[in-house]
Formats: sequence, structure tokens, C-alpha cells
Amino acid sequence: MKTFPVQKNEAEWQAQLTPEQYYVTRLKGTERAFTGKLYREKRTGTYHCVACGAPLFSSETKYDSGSGWPSFWAPISPEAIVTELDLSHGMRRIEVMCAQCGSHLGHVFDDGPRDKTGLRYCINSISMDFKPAED
Repeated sequence: MKTFPVQKNEAEWQAQLTPEQYYVTRLKGTERAFTGKLYREKRTGTYHCVACGAPLFSSETKYDSGSGWPSFWAPISPEAIVTELDLSHGMRRIEVMCAQCGSHLGHVFDDGPRDKTGLRYCINSISMDFKPAED
């Protein structure tokens, strides 16, 4: 099991996060497609972990994949996230987590833009906060 710099017990996470945020970030849940608050976000800015505030993705790498979740072709830096094999629900996927606190963010797939990285980071809106760029 991985250890992360930001450590809290389950009661602390539950006190900090909404029930929906806790379900997705700590219990590895998923929000319904096309319902997330950041799915249609088009402003310039940075997406941060809702649990610890760490920067995760830039609007510069966000694109509309049509999947129903915010999609990015790269994290803000390679150190921002960690991945591991996820065999849940009878599928073989790569889970994406915040490198600082281990919160579940979503999954990464190899069907992203071929002219970029070829990756699609499919991320739950509820696992992130958006901070618009200052004008």
C-alpha cells in the first residue's frame, strides 16, 4: 500500500469532505457522466485536488472527449499524480490518484489525442476544485 504526504484518518476526511466528495475520493466512487460541475468548464485556470488542494491539471491540457467527464491529455506535472492497476468491476483499468493525499480522481486510458500524449485522463469533477487564472 502506498503512503502519501497528506495523511488523515477516515473521520477527518469525512468531516472535511461532502458525502459525495468522500464517496468518490476516498471510496473510489464515480459521479454520473455529464453531471459534473467541471465537465463544461472552459475558463483558463488550474484544477486542484478537492481533498488537499494540490494542483493536478491545467486547462491547457483539457479537451472534450465526449465521455461525460472532464478529460485531460496530461497532468500539470508527472509528480502531481500516481497511478495503479484497478481490476474492480470486472475491468482492467489504470486508476489515477492525487500524489499528495491518495484521493481517487478517475482513470487514464490510451484513447486520447494522438497529436498530444495519446492519453485521456478521465477525471471526476467532484474530486477537483477549479481555480481560474488571474486576469
